[in-house]
Amino acid sequence: MGNDEDAAAQRPSKPTGYNFYRSSLGSPRYVVAPMVDQSELAWRMLCRRYGAELCYSPMYHANLFATDPKYRKDALQTCPEDRPLIIQFCGNDAQQILDAALLAQDHCDAVDINLGCPQAIAKRGHYGSFLQDEWELLTEIVSTLHAKLAVPVTCKIRIFEDLEKTIRYAKMLEAAGCQLLTVHGRTREQKGPLTGVADWNYIKNVRQHIKIPMLANGNILALDDVHRCLTETGVDGVMSAEGNLHNPAIFKGVSPPVWQMAHEYLEFVQLHPCPSSFIRGHLFKLFHHIMNIRQNSELRQYLATANQLVQFQAVVQQVRAKYEPFHKGEVPYEPEQMAAGSEEDLPLSPWLCQPYIRASPESHRQKIAEKVREAEDPNRAKRQYFDKDGKEISRKRMKKLRRRQRRPNKTEAQIQHRHERRLEYCSECANPQGSKCEFQLCRVCCKDRCYNNDRDCPGHGILIKSRRAKAKLFEEHIAPKEHQEVTRTSDDDLTIAPTDAQEPL
Repeated sequence: MGNDEDAAAQRPSKPTGYNFYRSSLGSPRYVVAPMVDQSELAWRMLCRRYGAELCYSPMYHANLFATDPKYRKDALQTCPEDRPLIIQFCGNDAQQILDAALLAQDHCDAVDINLGCPQAIAKRGHYGSFLQDEWELLTEIVSTLHAKLAVPVTCKIRIFEDLEKTIRYAKMLEAAGCQLLTVHGRTREQKGPLTGVADWNYIKNVRQHIKIPMLANGNILALDDVHRCLTETGVDGVMSAEGNLHNPAIFKGVSPPVWQMAHEYLEFVQLHPCPSSFIRGHLFKLFHHIMNIRQNSELRQYLATANQLVQFQAVVQQVRAKYEPFHKGEVPYEPEQMAAGSEEDLPLSPWLCQPYIRASPESHRQKIAEKVREAEDPNRAKRQYFDKDGKEISRKRMKKLRRRQRRPNKTEAQIQHRHERRLEYCSECANPQGSKCEFQLCRVCCKDRCYNNDRDCPGHGILIKSRRAKAKLFEEHIAPKEHQEVTRTSDDDLTIAPTDAQEPL
């Protein structure tokens, strides 16, 4: 404890509040949100090229970051141009988050605590917005980081249904040491199809009751929304998540062709590699409207199975080859048929970066109610499914056929061979034998044979012979030594040292 206090005393005082916001962050107004598997270095660099003034890292799990060197190495991917940067952690233990933050503080300008994630995984892990009712714990976490880090601590929260409680919540975090607060104007329950509209009035009221810098999050689909939010709420900056994923040039106020953004992103990926799942996710967001066109279903399936950079580049080239002539006006564009359930009246051409407009929660509830009514109707028409030969098949069979169609690297002959593969059975019973068993037995029979014949079976992971050998070695060499040490200790305890009152014999 003394060492921590000495180190804290030797550190230069860190900037706080608006001093931190201006000197360390440069008074940013355009901010890229922390997004799991989406705000990695390559994407951050693309966003900075197009006007982003502050970027957050993806959310990292504090415990893993502090204890797993590989996880930490993969997470701490940055470069000198990647500043200002705030690294975000989730967790529910002050010491764990502090341990992670101490390892990250030299690579960023501040450490953020995720108090806004509403997903089921956050509920299971007990972090994010599922900590918003535990004010004593949050006070301990924020105050600990504020006292012991060399960089400021910031927080990202969601609102309560109760406006007054939301204001008290924000003031509590400010009092604990939070130096910048991001408020997402939605409640914990507003997610997925029930996302709905963020309430800027809550953000405005919180802004009026705290003195630290504040960012707003929610309803940001275009640059006009950014300026409107700044004016209506009085916040210092605006954070964009989903709007940024569909258009990384959102802060420039332009809508470039999707293949241009995808190509530039893949160039950054070559400089700063990341997992293929991250790349695939970004391309699906950028190509969202194009991939909802029925004529592009094969291209969509190819993208879904791509896992190499050259494959992703091929998808981008195909998109460009098809839509660039329309974009340049060389060929007139005839609207294509959209997939069921997708947006049909797009404000811009489908090959331009533009936001995805979610259906309202009310329309989602209506759809669910209609489906329930249809399911309960005894006279409803039964849906029928047919294979390529026109034979009626079950819904389960139809889904299996569709899954096969999404495997372009496998031929029908390979799939047929897989299903015709015959099982080999245990030589001592009717159960299938283990594919790697040395004795061609099922697990139960293999275990009996190993036990009776003193054998091992690596295929089944049964190591009876090895364990018996270890036990025998222990009995022969280690156990006698321990017995001797116990005997020696007992003899020493029985020896009585002479005192001044006693004369030696």
